[in-house]
Amino acid sequence: MALRTRIAAAALVAGVAFATSAPAQDRVFFGIATGGTGGTYYPLGGMLAQLISNKVTIGGKKLSATAETAGASVANAQLLGRKDIESAFVAADILDAAYNGKGQFEGKAVKNLRALGALYPEQVQLVTLASANVQGFKDLKGKSVSSGSPGSGQWQLLGDLLEAHGMTRKDIGEDLSSFTQSVDKIKDGNLTASLITAGAPTSSISDLANARDIRVVPLAGPEIETLRKKQPYYANVLLPANTYKGQTAPVNTLAVMAVWATHDGVSEQMAYEVTKALYENTETLGQVHPKGKEIALKTALQSVSIPLHPGAAKYYREKGLIK
Repeated sequence: MALRTRIAAAALVAGVAFATSAPAQDRVFFGIATGGTGGTYYPLGGMLAQLISNKVTIGGKKLSATAETAGASVANAQLLGRKDIESAFVAADILDAAYNGKGQFEGKAVKNLRALGALYPEQVQLVTLASANVQGFKDLKGKSVSSGSPGSGQWQLLGDLLEAHGMTRKDIGEDLSSFTQSVDKIKDGNLTASLITAGAPTSSISDLANARDIRVVPLAGPEIETLRKKQPYYANVLLPANTYKGQTAPVNTLAVMAVWATHDGVSEQMAYEVTKALYENTETLGQVHPKGKEIALKTALQSVSIPLHPGAAKYYREKGLIK
């Protein structure tokens, strides 16, 4: 599908509202690859696209931004590498691996990636039913667990967690469902647990908690510190009590920063304008999702290890974040 056609179609998928009265030749198109509908990338990407569409013009032309569902971090980095979309949300560890040709990107470094800025920490949430006999990660042995699509950042993380706990994928019944699909399977008794890395509260987990009594399994201890030595982008965090219905105590877990990325084919002016639109309208994003409230200019460079796009760098210099 041609890029312009694909992005126009994506607006319908994401439910993004923007003016279309201007002829196509009077508009500039800008896409944002997000994730599945059951995660956090999706609603925030939709509001960011709407915000950009309402506020940004390029060379006198309206910037029509759209958000589209995508395969999240790994797939999004690959989309940017092929220049199939103008921007995408990518977890900081995956972005670093893609640019430097590490892990799943070994021998396939994506050197055209550029950063626009950091967004918010994504919590790693291992969710199951309260009735399941799963108190800790090792209790997953012999049970079914969803890790998302093969090759995704989620899939990689489950492998790292298994290794840190002295286990392999052969020790579990691995399911490759999306967040929404895995939650439906847990509801129906066809899946024990799902590993979901997304900004909390995550809509798919909220849906599960409203239908069943859930448990968010802690991820802490020496095994987790072993994993963090291998994956330094992960930080120890507490998932606050009452993030989900029935979750009355805080839960020790991990988090990784989400980063808004682009590629070197996007113009300096476009990168500057969209970066400015994001960090000068964070209050609006906070009205869509609690994670929007955590996006801030002061943390815009946190966990950003790849080169900044020159347009984003120009904005940060104006704000005094870089010299």
